[in-house]
Amino acid sequence: MDFPLFHLDLLGNRWLIAIIAITHVLINHGLAVGMMPLIAAMEWYGHRSQDARWDRLAYRILFVCFLITTTIGALTGVGIWFSVSLVNPYSIASLIRVFFWAWFAEWLVFITEVCLILAYTLTWKNWSTRGGKWKVRHIRLGFALALFSWITMAIIVAILGFMMDPGNWLTDHSFWIGVMNPLYLPQLAFRTPLAAAMAGIIAMFLVLFYTQRGDAFRYDALRAVSLWTLAFAPLVIIAGWWYYTSVPGAMKENLGVSLGTLEFADWQERFLQIAAATVITILLVVQFAIFRPKLLPRIALVIPFLSILWMTGHFERVREFIRKPYIIGRYMYANGIRVDDYALLQRDGVLKYATYSNPLSEAELAGIPDGLSEPERSAHLRAIQQGKDVFMITCSRCHSGHGSNSISGHLQRMFGDQPWTPDLTASYIENMHYAQPYMPPFPGSKAELRLLGRYLEHLQNNKAPIPGAQSVGVVVNRNLSTRTATHDH
Repeated sequence: MDFPLFHLDLLGNRWLIAIIAITHVLINHGLAVGMMPLIAAMEWYGHRSQDARWDRLAYRILFVCFLITTTIGALTGVGIWFSVSLVNPYSIASLIRVFFWAWFAEWLVFITEVCLILAYTLTWKNWSTRGGKWKVRHIRLGFALALFSWITMAIIVAILGFMMDPGNWLTDHSFWIGVMNPLYLPQLAFRTPLAAAMAGIIAMFLVLFYTQRGDAFRYDALRAVSLWTLAFAPLVIIAGWWYYTSVPGAMKENLGVSLGTLEFADWQERFLQIAAATVITILLVVQFAIFRPKLLPRIALVIPFLSILWMTGHFERVREFIRKPYIIGRYMYANGIRVDDYALLQRDGVLKYATYSNPLSEAELAGIPDGLSEPERSAHLRAIQQGKDVFMITCSRCHSGHGSNSISGHLQRMFGDQPWTPDLTASYIENMHYAQPYMPPFPGSKAELRLLGRYLEHLQNNKAPIPGAQSVGVVVNRNLSTRTATHDH
């Protein structure tokens, strides 16, 4: 309530973060954490066997990784910070307070990683022609890059685990208690072999572009990379089960909804069947690449490549959703309001402590009933304005008005075309968290619940997108204790 509210009504705030974050994870895991040790191992094997073809293949794959990680990977890494700070500044502020030194260390590690990948890529050809000692140094540089890439992930995974289950940190607010949360080691154990397996599948795909059909080296490379992938597959399964069994039971209850949306909650069993079939297909292709690489068609390697991207992306989506109704488990709800602040806000109301108001745009004023006297119209507009402010503070982190995951869409499915009266919607919102445990309780007062109902009634007749502070600005509340006071722009 201390920050102007950024809002995207068509795409939705959640999708903004999801697109950036999932893209970054795919690049980080597949092309950095998993791929760097594979490339260094290929370079080492080429040097040991005195086969320059391995060296050329490793360099070409590295160059692809170098281009993508230093452009899209770097941009999406910064983009996560930018988007989360816009959409839910309270959550990122809380995490910074807890993990300041972890993030500071991660920044140093990341800078080192950037320097190493620049040095590793740009010195490859020069050091390779200067003799054996320089080649050995270059190989060591590659394994150092792999280590620092993994350390970056290891630090961030601690924060991701904390957001799902802070564990004893809720009673003992120490840094190391936060780092060693119940999900840290299981998640790190799962992501490490997953990244290596992802790298193997991506490398299998790239081998087809950098080797010739009928060349015996293509089949040797496919077989070697497939063995790398297969070696990590059992670790992915074992660590995945450890990770799954470590997730709190309340979060597992959200799996049915997280696998699709509310409309597709009954799709869970079918999704799990598709996921199992996908894993089996990947393993079959890998086995085929080991034992019959000459008979493996190019299209067959596209399937595991696309499948691993799809599964990893969906895993990230599920992981983000199942911790609902929290953004930080048992500490802060998804709306950015701390659990401990609820009693105060439900007594006094959220508007009393709101620094900014979100003014109605001209398009949002459409649908005001005709025939109202000037005092009645002013009172109606004031109620709609206050209801919008309640919506923006308590709902807009996850819901849009008419776009992705829209509140109007949910109300239409539940109540149809009947009038969405304040009595109807307020009664539902007041008790929704009992029927849908992934929804946080309403944090405001009884009066604000009715104001929200007035605003939702207005949304039924007004289909204009809800603009955020980035579009229409804000009104600074000069008197926070009286919402009916005069507001100056």
